[in-house]
Amino acid sequence: MIGDIVETEQCQVKDPMDLFHSGQVVKICAPMVRYSKLAFRTLVRKYSCDLCYTPMIVAADFVRSAKARDSEFTTNKALHITLWIKSSHVGTEGDRPLIVQFAAKEAQVLCDAARIVCPFADGIDLNCGCPQRWAMSEGYGACLINKPELIQDMVRHVRNQIDNPGFSVSIKIRIHEDLKRTVDLCQKAEATGVSWITVHGRSVQERHQPVHYDAIKIIKQSTSIPVVANGDIKTLKDAENVHHLTGADGTMVARGLLANPAMFAGYEETPLECIQDWVDIALEHGTPFTCFHHHLMYMMERITSKQEKKVFNALSSTSAVLDYLNDHYGV
Repeated sequence: MIGDIVETEQCQVKDPMDLFHSGQVVKICAPMVRYSKLAFRTLVRKYSCDLCYTPMIVAADFVRSAKARDSEFTTNKALHITLWIKSSHVGTEGDRPLIVQFAAKEAQVLCDAARIVCPFADGIDLNCGCPQRWAMSEGYGACLINKPELIQDMVRHVRNQIDNPGFSVSIKIRIHEDLKRTVDLCQKAEATGVSWITVHGRSVQERHQPVHYDAIKIIKQSTSIPVVANGDIKTLKDAENVHHLTGADGTMVARGLLANPAMFAGYEETPLECIQDWVDIALEHGTPFTCFHHHLMYMMERITSKQEKKVFNALSSTSAVLDYLNDHYGV
């Protein structure tokens, strides 16, 4: 069994930086709490997604607790000391390339977390953009954009302690009201060895306001490393437009992929084939019902009537969902 898993992973896996140097805009699945886990990553990879992130993981908990490692980080690479990494042969390259996103505020803790996942992933990302109150009150997420020296220290520690030169270290940020501060932060991060920077083009205070793509363009023009644009990208056309507006090297999508996991392949709405793929993948991975159902609710949002949504969303078991899909869509 272990030999089979290792052999599966011998296939060609692109280094994340190779993707950025390919001349193509890199299509990225964002870190999403509860949603961007192995089964969903497997699905979007089938539909032209180049690079996937895990959900944000609190580094201190991950380092301290085997239980946290078991529940928070799953891929299909191989065995790890304290967790069984599930085997899956859906897709040709497995769960790669993969970036593990951590919330951290201490350099050595981030290093320890990076060391644990290094054999099973292609890089880590430091979350410097989560605006949730709990995260910021704990010293995580978006509050870090006001602590550039701490970001530098964390990046430097990982760079110095991880031997693999191909292992990427990236950061995901929000912007300041004063964009000069963001540019300064990005230039300091670049000088410390950050592989790339993902910019959500809103400030910490902004939620549904328009994304400041002009700010992402300025950041891109002010740095020499790849920059990824994030925020309100819901279709492949949106991704192309944002690339042209900002010059960004990649586009990261969250809600747009939840609504249509096939968007990067050019579909304007979720095709039935994709829904069938999700059912097959989710069942193979033993995806809990709530997660299985919620993904389908997102996927079917644009292709069902209000009455159909009411019926489908009230279903309470996997068998009921499968019967509904078979009766209404032949899936």
